[in-house]
Amino acid sequence: MRADHAGRVTPQLLHLARDALLDALAVISPVECAGCGEPDRSLCAACRRQLVLRPTESTLPGGLLVTSALRYEGAVRRVILAFKESNRTDVAGALARTLEGVVREASAGPIDIVPVPTSRSAWRRRGYDPVALICDCAGLRPLRALVQTRSTRSQKTLGATERASNLAGSMAARRRLTGRKILLVDDVLTTGATLAEAERAARQAGAEIAGAVTLAFTPRYYGGERKSPVTSDEH
Repeated sequence: MRADHAGRVTPQLLHLARDALLDALAVISPVECAGCGEPDRSLCAACRRQLVLRPTESTLPGGLLVTSALRYEGAVRRVILAFKESNRTDVAGALARTLEGVVREASAGPIDIVPVPTSRSAWRRRGYDPVALICDCAGLRPLRALVQTRSTRSQKTLGATERASNLAGSMAARRRLTGRKILLVDDVLTTGATLAEAERAARQAGAEIAGAVTLAFTPRYYGGERKSPVTSDEH
């Protein structure tokens, strides 16, 4: 690999090296893009561009401010679904970079990053906790302060009121959180029921809630307010 005149390895050269490595790996272990199905890449260049941070703010009925990195549609939706439901943990790094960016956008000063816990049935089905995994990949050192205390129904076919009822009282803190300022983290903001329950459990344990962040939001429920554009490296 060549460096520039000052002896530094440039970003362009790093991208070339990465592409060469991916080409070699594709021969050994064929893969397709999680966003569009294009062969030979976990994520093609076009789908990677869809994961560039575009922060949007939404406010839940209870007043919790949620900053979401992306809109849950198109390639973004397909990548997140592949990560959560098809064991495509090979895209965790790309999603982690997006998550790290939105956490940086939404937080200020010392703060604990608290992922919303997955259900026990989902853990058994997947073998991993998607939100905690991308927090780890992003280097956020999450505080696993919340747990599911009872089984809940699948949220997929439920409306907003049913989701809230289904999750009510389903989470609790592992210990007292008095004196801790926390930022809740989830994958997708749909109706907001999951984050509202996580907020309730954390507040009951004494935490100060600074807000919440998600990888994406569902436009059907939350149009949100687009924040000022931010500078973000292409993933």
